[in-house]
Amino acid sequence: MIHVFCGRKGSGKTKALIKLANEKVHEVKGNIVYIDDDTKAVLQLNSKMRFVATNEFNLKNNNDFYGFLCGMLSKDYDIDTIFVDGVFNIVDDKLEHTAQLFSKMDSLARKYNVDFYVNVSCEYKTPPEFLKDYIA
Repeated sequence: MIHVFCGRKGSGKTKALIKLANEKVHEVKGNIVYIDDDTKAVLQLNSKMRFVATNEFNLKNNNDFYGFLCGMLSKDYDIDTIFVDGVFNIVDDKLEHTAQLFSKMDSLARKYNVDFYVNVSCEYKTPPEFLKDYIA
């Protein structure tokens, strides 16, 4: 399942995501991956989870990011939960153009029984329709 946290930039989404990730380490049976565009959060996260900074992988668009997720899941069948902090810091696109990415992530979540927790900077009073089903 996908759980999306929406809010303005600077509203505390990252802090809440880090807290949730650190709590999940003690709850889940499988592996946890925390994906961010830089390494700022690495020291705040429990060392039992895998931290991945995407700035090392030259991801530019939604297809690159989807392929990146597929590669992770194909390498480690024990991944239970994936946290993505600031998906639009990772891919250079606008929220309204990412319906297909979230649909593909939803398919991955169902097929591989993975939970995704995604932070999205959203200045909208009402988010796009495709995102409403995922908002936590």
